[in-house]
Amino acid sequence: MFEKICLPTWWRIVILIASDFFETGEILTMSYFNICLVLALVLCQSVPAFSEENSKVKLPTKEKFHLFLLVGQSNMAGRGKVEEQDLVPHPRVLSLNKGNEWQPAVDPIHFDKPKYIGVGLGRTFGIEVAEANPKITVGLIPCAVGGSPIASWEPGALDKATGTHPYDDTLARMKIALPMGKLVGILWHQGESDTTPEKAAVYESKLHALIARLRKELDAPDVPFIAGQMGIFAEQPWSDVKKQVDAVHQQLPTKLTATAFVDAKGLNHKGDEIHFDSAAYRELGRRYALAYATLSASP
Repeated sequence: MFEKICLPTWWRIVILIASDFFETGEILTMSYFNICLVLALVLCQSVPAFSEENSKVKLPTKEKFHLFLLVGQSNMAGRGKVEEQDLVPHPRVLSLNKGNEWQPAVDPIHFDKPKYIGVGLGRTFGIEVAEANPKITVGLIPCAVGGSPIASWEPGALDKATGTHPYDDTLARMKIALPMGKLVGILWHQGESDTTPEKAAVYESKLHALIARLRKELDAPDVPFIAGQMGIFAEQPWSDVKKQVDAVHQQLPTKLTATAFVDAKGLNHKGDEIHFDSAAYRELGRRYALAYATLSASP
């Protein structure tokens, strides 16, 4: 019973404190961990106890609940370090959790690889959209799977690394979400796992097919589809095949209607030369929101 009441709160606090020590290379002793745990439990006692009745988020009417599907691989899921600002909920930004229940959108909102999840672009995107549209509530539906090539985003396809079916699982979650709101946007960030000559050669056809398939399956023929640019990091110069995949993303608005491209210029990595850092994810979220606003304003 105690775990059901307090686990979400003290888990986040302990991890947040402990992460600072691991980042600096210090050893987190058991005595210090115990102190953190006690403090977290005390804080937990100061918040209202969780119950099935008061845990349910009150949803707006369907027309005012704008849903956004988040798909792709790890840079959509988010791998940034969670900081205090990422744990502050916005009253009109929700996310669909692993259990298919709506909750305040605080990072991490994805759950594809629990050991690595962190800050992503989704929460900031949702806040920007909500602030620009005060009469609506934003519902984020996180479905990205780290490391997944675009071939994993086809019907029946298995992502061996996670043992999941990204496309099929996404449709299953969307069937739960759609009766509650309306789909108004699809955010895509993916491509790193397709930077081989063989995969890059068919990337455009697969991406275009994915967009058409999602729009048909979700009965949203004109829903905006926004693709983000892979990380541009000086320490990792792009190969020709990576440039080929990037060109597909950049040319998307010239080939398919209601699509947009978001660049990643000037954004930093977290130290692994693959994933963006937390500040970069937040900025990327703002850029996605700007692209969405531009698409939404188009006649």
